[in-house]
Amino acid sequence: MRSLPLPLALTARLTPVAVLACAGWAMTSGPATPSTDDHRTAQNSPTQSASAPSSTAVSKSYDTAPAPCTSVPVGTVKSLVPGAKTAGREIPSTDAELRRTCSWNALQGYDYRWLDVSFEVAESDQEAKKEYEQRVAEKSGGGAVPGLGNTAYSVVNLTTEDKQETREGVVMARVSNALVIVTYNGSDFETKKAPSTDEINKGAIKAAKSAVAALQGGGSG
Repeated sequence: MRSLPLPLALTARLTPVAVLACAGWAMTSGPATPSTDDHRTAQNSPTQSASAPSSTAVSKSYDTAPAPCTSVPVGTVKSLVPGAKTAGREIPSTDAELRRTCSWNALQGYDYRWLDVSFEVAESDQEAKKEYEQRVAEKSGGGAVPGLGNTAYSVVNLTTEDKQETREGVVMARVSNALVIVTYNGSDFETKKAPSTDEINKGAIKAAKSAVAALQGGGSG
């Protein structure tokens, strides 16, 4: 069967860069003043050493981003992206310790599918929570995904370019100080129609569940 060129909109992929802020420790110390009593003997006079500095620990579970290309089982890749190389392709990152992304895509006949799985690690739970909330606010129209990480959100959108429809689903999940971001989309170049919202949404959530499980299985910190 003949294959058709991909639309320009499908050749560029979004590579979000998480802006990670560092959290510090506030340290306070102060010597305690010993109390004395003129009417007591020296051995009965209480003594007190300077109090130890206190610190506020940063809450986090992950120090580095796990390998994304092994985060989704081969069987899941085959079902979501028929014809794709199951090993996937890792996208170059400016900081592989903090952000890693794997991509799978294939055109089988006239059906095209693309799957991205990203892991992003922030300095603390609070920083990850803030980043997660900002991204959810930017993608309105979706809904919560119960039972996935600490919190998760899913949204599906339809775009049309030159009469060709593409439907894309995005699932974002936060697990402690890490974010899991899955993007899954598809098109039919024969009918110019996109897969159903249900198919794309379920596919993105399925991949996200695998990615979150892979993250939790390799947590450190």
